[in-house]
Amino acid sequence: MIKRLCFFLLITSDTLQAQLIDFQKIDFRRADSIAAHYKGENLKNLPFLAYKLTSPLSSEVEQFRAIYTWVSTNIESDYDYFLQNKNKRQKLNGDKQALDAWNSSFQSKVFKKLLKEQKTVCTGYAYLVKELATLAGINCKIIDGYGRTVGSNIGGKGIPNHSWNAVYLNNQWYLCDATWSSGYFIVPDNQFIADYNDGYFLANPALFAKNHYPLDTAWILMDTKPKLSEFLNAPLIYKHAFNYQIIPVEPQEMKIQTAKNESITFLFKITNSIVENDISIEIVAGEEKRTIKPDIIRNSMGFLEMKCRFERLGNYDVHIRITDRNIATYTVQVKKNK
Repeated sequence: MIKRLCFFLLITSDTLQAQLIDFQKIDFRRADSIAAHYKGENLKNLPFLAYKLTSPLSSEVEQFRAIYTWVSTNIESDYDYFLQNKNKRQKLNGDKQALDAWNSSFQSKVFKKLLKEQKTVCTGYAYLVKELATLAGINCKIIDGYGRTVGSNIGGKGIPNHSWNAVYLNNQWYLCDATWSSGYFIVPDNQFIADYNDGYFLANPALFAKNHYPLDTAWILMDTKPKLSEFLNAPLIYKHAFNYQIIPVEPQEMKIQTAKNESITFLFKITNSIVENDISIEIVAGEEKRTIKPDIIRNSMGFLEMKCRFERLGNYDVHIRITDRNIATYTVQVKKNK
């Protein structure tokens, strides 16, 4: 445990400055109010939209905030396009030439739909953030790679399926994801729910790397970078981890094996704002669910440790939760003692 903890401190020590905390003294309410004022603006004249969003603001970070908030709260994710692209990429995975041809033709349709209907997929969000930022004189790039969700890139070899942005502010690069900030789908109804999530704005690279893995690993923005296989097999991390700024440290893999009556230790890097009484562990086996309040140890370095013991054999989904919101998921196989 001590070696793993030291390794985590090593990989995060160079990232603690490249996140939203750098701008904690800046009040973003004015930028957000400008974005709200221009809600519903069309995309026919992007230079004029960029001017309206940024000209009243003096700092680049506030200007980028207005752009990011506007895109995240005015553009709707298109589930049909998302599904079409996902299925095609899965079919063509391994055939680079055919995949490149598909990406090129599909992007053309994505941009036309974006400009006409203000509906798109991740590529469109990333494109629009970059275009508006560039028009405002802000250095911004599109980053392509692997996005990890309940239905994507869980184990296996992985499929590149997502795009997000890197932005250069105050002489540093920062990461953000307007797609995942914008809302979520109710899949059975094919319905997009607009629900702005601020957690993906200038996110902590150590946390961002838990569900974003760029094709060019330079954009992980950490000196010590996880391998793709480590990313694909790590615990599943949810959006609320970004809201609470909680980073899973141990176990490092999603799939865990243990023996009956043995305890598993879960270790997280946390912020002081988390209340221990809000933390619970939900254990699911088939249709059976139970929730426990674990014994928790918090140390002075900002790490939180909790233990969970399994008294019955079987396979379990284990959800770490804060105020009944999933933060991380593991799968546990409990075997007989040898």
